[in-house]
Order: sequence, then C-alpha cells, then structure tokens
Amino acid sequence: MQSKLSNTAVSDALKAEFGAAILSSETPYGFLTVEVEPSKIHALINWLKQEESLDISFLTNIGGVHYPDQTEREFAVVYHLQSMFNNFRIRLKAYVPLQNPEIDSIVDIYAGANWMERETFDFYGILFKGHPNLIRILNEDSMDYHPMRKEYHLEDATREDKDDRFFGR
Repeated sequence: MQSKLSNTAVSDALKAEFGAAILSSETPYGFLTVEVEPSKIHALINWLKQEESLDISFLTNIGGVHYPDQTEREFAVVYHLQSMFNNFRIRLKAYVPLQNPEIDSIVDIYAGANWMERETFDFYGILFKGHPNLIRILNEDSMDYHPMRKEYHLEDATREDKDDRFFGR
C-alpha cells in the first residue's frame, strides 16, 4: 500500500514547526530520518502524535547507538514512529554527549516507551529525565557498567577456560 504522506511533506512540516531544532534530514532507503536537537525531542514527538494530518500514533522502537569517536555526540537515541492510517514511518535521532547522556522521557506521550527507555538506559547508560522507574530491566542490578558501550573489550584475555581451537582461531 502506498503511503498517503510523502517524506518531503513531513520533513517540510517539521521544519516549519520546529525550525532550527531540525538539524538534518535524509531519506536512506526511502525512510525519512530526521536529526533533532535533544532538548526539543519531547515536544517534536508530542507534536507528531497530536498533528491530525500526520496521525503518527504508534511508537515502534527506541534504541541507543554508541559512537565513541564523535566528540560531544557519543550517543544517539533513535526513535521509530509510525502512522498506521497513512502507512508512513519516520526515524528520529537525537545525539547526547558522554559527559551528560540524558534526554527527556516520552513515557507521558507513549506508555510503551517505558520498557524501551529502561532497556536503552540499561545497555547504554542514557538517562531519560522524567521516567517513572528508570532501573535496569535485563542486566543485573549489581552491574556498574553498561555493556553495549564500545569501551569494553569483546573478549576477556585473562580467561583460562577458553580454548581458541573451538572458535576457528
């Protein structure tokens, strides 16, 4: 089914409404991807949900990405939203720094964001301001690190119980 919305129309509407808060826009593989100023992400997502002409009422996913080489932009919080009625999807990205990895929670907009934000916090250490219960969800509470950050070695070189012959090395 063909989308009732175009990437250009949605991108233009976002730029008209949020101006300089829209840092970039592209369409890899036909999927509208918009980089948003982190301080405006809550307002922008709320607007997308409330704007009747767009009807973007479904939160598909929230995730994190660690880019250790991008100074002041080490973490990306990525939101996938969808309009079922218009058959339209959009990806939003907001970058936060390693020194202060926090962004506003959207649990008040989408209740389903609760677990997704907790998972992103658990694996990346990104803090969601205003989240009602931001605690680990999959890893042990005793962990003092966030395992999906690219600052940890992939393997433990001190292990003596591992025989590399079984791993094709």
